[in-house]
Amino acid sequence: MTHASTPPVSWSYCGDQIKLWRQVSSVTREKLSDEANYHIDYVKAMENGRRKPTVQLLTTADHLCNAKGLLVAAQKFLIPEPTRQYTSEFMEAEAKATVINSYETLHIPGLLQTESYCRALFSSRIPLVDDEVVEERTSIRLARQMILRESRPLTWFNYVIFEAALRAHVGSKEVMREQLRHLQSVAQLRNVSLQVLPFNRAKEEAIGGQFVIFDVSGERYGYTESSGITLMTTDHERIAPMEMRYGMLRCQALDLLESVQFIQEIAEEL
Repeated sequence: MTHASTPPVSWSYCGDQIKLWRQVSSVTREKLSDEANYHIDYVKAMENGRRKPTVQLLTTADHLCNAKGLLVAAQKFLIPEPTRQYTSEFMEAEAKATVINSYETLHIPGLLQTESYCRALFSSRIPLVDDEVVEERTSIRLARQMILRESRPLTWFNYVIFEAALRAHVGSKEVMREQLRHLQSVAQLRNVSLQVLPFNRAKEEAIGGQFVIFDVSGERYGYTESSGITLMTTDHERIAPMEMRYGMLRCQALDLLESVQFIQEIAEEL
């Protein structure tokens, strides 16, 4: 199954309400933009449901249009962007999995990210989103990380991380140092296996993209993502190549102790 990145219906409904209140109250979009301190095109995108209406815009529109709290009240009905259908399916499989095999090429795996790294990553993704969405995504990702220590019985996590993910600067050098130190710490957990695949050991299968394989109640799920297009499947014919790739990647990667040392060396270079 694949899912396109379609904005939630609640964005359109809420944006339409802002526009209707504005028109009834004879408030121009230019006036609303100036008062809310947003570019007019950004306000237009929120009114048309292409972006999530922010609390700042709702509050400003409520005041200008004398909506008496009706527009501000709409914020609780806005569906958080991170819980779209494909993300919910991924998170559900992740929460129930007994074994998770993950290969990451360009970024640190989500469950292993520090708060600073996570926030920097969401802040820089294209298309850019407002601060409210960044904080929303960051909070949800950090909450997911509890599964590393609190699942009963403990989920077994196998990670293979390509060297590029360790060297790509997300945020400042200090953000990356903190992130690399965190990886060294997480690697000590007894239910985590963390291996690094260096450039000089990588073969063709290393550059085939990221993927995750979940074992959930006897059923196997495969997940991959590229350029905003996601695939979540239980089709054995699709999962089998992922499993073969993962086995080869683990063989090529450094062992556990070598990986921790390799991460330390990269941190010292920053």
